[in-house]
Amino acid sequence: MNKIRRKTLAELYEELASIKERLETVKEEEEEYLENIPENLQGSERYEKAEDAVSSLEDAVSSLEEALDSIEAAKE
Repeated sequence: MNKIRRKTLAELYEELASIKERLETVKEEEEEYLENIPENLQGSERYEKAEDAVSSLEDAVSSLEEALDSIEAAKE
């Protein structure tokens, strides 16, 4: 791989890493929201939606981690 493509990959890596960090922040905020839902509302539609959102955000973070690992491998 030439220097220009390595530089492009490095830039993309940084952009994805930044997006991953922002996504993790949103996930953490949603987890906190979920933890603070009153006990009498656990099991409600609102609670289930928050659980689904956390699960989806965890999947997205995991996918970004895999993408970052793949970019690292490509740069070698």
